[in-house]
Amino acid sequence: MATKTIGFAVAEEDLSRLDRLADRFGNGNRSAFLRKAMRQMEVVDRAARLVELQVYGARRVTEAGLDNDDPVAVVSRVLKNRI
Repeated sequence: MATKTIGFAVAEEDLSRLDRLADRFGNGNRSAFLRKAMRQMEVVDRAARLVELQVYGARRVTEAGLDNDDPVAVVSRVLKNRI
């Protein structure tokens, strides 16, 4: 894995918190902790985008005058025609 050293500032009052979290989740390695934190934030981001898609889908169903079972039937019909 190619690496690049970057710098970022941490407030003095957050340094002990960072070290504690790095010890717990990164075996004392701040870089390992940051990689784990980024993976976790990607999970949070995907979940937020899924919620947005669900809201969009629900709005489209309502706008089309359908109920919640109709989209399932449409998807089933489309998939059946592709097989």
